[in-house]
Amino acid sequence: MSTITDQLGRVLAGRYRLDGALGTGASAHVYRATDLRLGRVVALKLLHPGLGGDEAFLRRFRAEAQAVAALSHANLVRLYDWGWEEGEPFLVLEYLPGGSLRDLLDDGLLLSPAQAAEVGAAAARGLAHAHRRGLVHRDVKPANLLFDEEGVVRVADFGLARALADAAWTEPAGAVLGTARYASSEQAEGKALDGRSDVYSLALVLYEAVTGDVPFRGDSTLGTLRARVGARLPPAAGLGPLYPLLAQATISDPLARLDAAELAVEFDTLLIGLGRPPRLPVREATTTSALPRPARLHAPATGTLTGVGPRPVLYDLDDRTEHGFAPAAGRGGAEPALRHRHWGRRALALVVALALLAGGAFFVRRDVLYNHVVPALAGLPLPAATTRATSAGLRLHVTGKAYSPTVAAGEVLSLRPGAGARLGKGAVVDVALSAGPRPVAVPLVESKPAATAEQAVTAAHFVPVVAHAYSETVTKGIVIVQSPAKGSRVPGHSVRLVVSLGPSPRTIPQLGGDTWAAAKQALTALRLVPVMSRDYSSTVARNEVISTTPAEGSGGVPVGATVQVLVSKGPQLVTVPPVVGDSISDAVATLQAAGLNVNEVVGPPFATQATTTDPAPGSQVNPGSAITLYAA
Repeated sequence: MSTITDQLGRVLAGRYRLDGALGTGASAHVYRATDLRLGRVVALKLLHPGLGGDEAFLRRFRAEAQAVAALSHANLVRLYDWGWEEGEPFLVLEYLPGGSLRDLLDDGLLLSPAQAAEVGAAAARGLAHAHRRGLVHRDVKPANLLFDEEGVVRVADFGLARALADAAWTEPAGAVLGTARYASSEQAEGKALDGRSDVYSLALVLYEAVTGDVPFRGDSTLGTLRARVGARLPPAAGLGPLYPLLAQATISDPLARLDAAELAVEFDTLLIGLGRPPRLPVREATTTSALPRPARLHAPATGTLTGVGPRPVLYDLDDRTEHGFAPAAGRGGAEPALRHRHWGRRALALVVALALLAGGAFFVRRDVLYNHVVPALAGLPLPAATTRATSAGLRLHVTGKAYSPTVAAGEVLSLRPGAGARLGKGAVVDVALSAGPRPVAVPLVESKPAATAEQAVTAAHFVPVVAHAYSETVTKGIVIVQSPAKGSRVPGHSVRLVVSLGPSPRTIPQLGGDTWAAAKQALTALRLVPVMSRDYSSTVARNEVISTTPAEGSGGVPVGATVQVLVSKGPQLVTVPPVVGDSISDAVATLQAAGLNVNEVVGPPFATQATTTDPAPGSQVNPGSAITLYAA
């Protein structure tokens, strides 16, 4: 299976672009991806390519994916899509930025009984929802309890364990142990499973979350499984009031065990007495910008009165009769003069009244009809600006967007008329929104030294995020890949740089019994430097490898390191000692002391002295060789 970083930037099914690595396991790589069709962030689990050709697995995979996709619950991770491409099955899941319970435990955090009860209640509710629909998880463990940004737990990977169980492809040795740590007693015995098996596993997970230890753990997978058959959950002081409930959830007989719905109710009841705990310190959702929030730009107020708004109301003057000035009959010539003065006064009064009314109409128009003041809106997000304008009796119209280095995207950049202008009720205020800073080109820094790459990214006003990975082809300290690799982004956007650690460390292979030539070839292929030394060996044939330094099976050996290879010279030869003239008994003792065996004494019946040996004295023979002694 390729390394997890090899796939970054790949688009699956013409839709899902792999943007970042979230984690890896024996059967799958998990990525943060973008659904290019819907524009949302998702989690994509890319399974081992060896599964793509396994018909049994694919049948189960399709069936389980369809069943899981129908689940909808606040405590279950949603499955959005599934499929396979180029022989690689994949699942598209809801992206949760809060990490997993495994992450919390690996960071050294232990849960209080109340926190464990709250996590357990939520997980049990999600499991109960799936159990009611005939689905059993089969692999409940801390890595499958994920958190959203609010710390709400959700159960992940429903159906995958059952599909993998039907696969002919198997995980590497030791991969099963992680699951075995939380397997139920009926799983250990190979019995049929129902939802109560998940309850057992969840209880073991919570036990570990509070105490830091997994109960019933043995020295091997088989030992771990056997340890829990018929066993009672061991008590632990830190569990407090949580222990009786966990003990009831791990009864060896599943028929006597709580089901998931009952377990959720029991946890909620326990929390009434314990009280709701503080929120777990889950990982915060990452942001796309590490720059400070730009200052808001306020447009200057203007006092201009525009003609926008309702038309002014026209006021009519009443045509009144002025009492006491009507002409009297029989007054003669005095009457025209009186009438003249009378009408003069009336004309003056009329002019004054008209002037006053005209002024009044102006003030009515300005102070009554145009009494809605444009509020200060610059720098506000559009929803807040709309609310404020509505409260002022006005309406907003978005005329467009413009880039701004100082006003955040989506906030009001300018308005017309400006703040402080007086308008009629319901008048429209035109606003332009900020599109944020103008995007700039992402610098291409692949194949450059890490320090140079970080400097270039920072100079372009992006935030470098550095990760490391081994590479057989890229020199240590050089950028292997970047994401995004091209295009333009808003300043403050993160640019992920994967920097080479050089070739991955080597493990010394098993070379004992190989010839020096074969051992040299094997080590050279690993880009290690073999150096031969020789020694006698009574157990290893001549020219075969006795041992290596570092020892066979040693890991973490850097490329280019020297490996000492000890090659056998065969057994050290023994020189047959001279025994001519010695008594037979002394000759035998001398030969035996040299590590040789006297298998026969040849001579006349009353011989007393050694005359020679076969092989002859001075010969080089193997230790323990048979010697014939001649006597006279």
